[in-house]
Amino acid sequence: MVQLPAMNTPQFSWVKSRLPREPQPVPPIYQPEIAAEAIIYAAYHKHREMEVGMPTVVAVEGNKVFPGLMDRYLARTNYEAQQTDKPVQPDRRDNLWSPVPGDHGAHGTFDDRASDSSPQLWANMHRRWLALAGGALAGLTIGILFKLKRS
Repeated sequence: MVQLPAMNTPQFSWVKSRLPREPQPVPPIYQPEIAAEAIIYAAYHKHREMEVGMPTVVAVEGNKVFPGLMDRYLARTNYEAQQTDKPVQPDRRDNLWSPVPGDHGAHGTFDDRASDSSPQLWANMHRRWLALAGGALAGLTIGILFKLKRS
């Protein structure tokens, strides 16, 4: 299971919406290549579940510890966060009853606001090396402290 953050996909351009303003992914927004990288990594490595991006980690782990608090926070903030400042055009096409024609690619209209990297995903993919480096740093620190104490 790969838990994903808000992605800059074309769905926001044609999803059926009753919101007064144009829909958007709840920021921070990530490029779809981040999702692809995480899914491919998860498919070839032994991870039962993988969270991508700090907003996802906060949402998933926070919901485990404070589910009611997270629900109230999201209910209070995310109605506005799911909308841009632009009003919905009255002739806006949607894909509820039929597909919107054309090939829309993988990217949505939020390229200027979407991040093409995730330090959290990088750390998740390199956690063994980070654990090894952390253990080495801890060992070095203990060695230095022990040496200082003896002198």
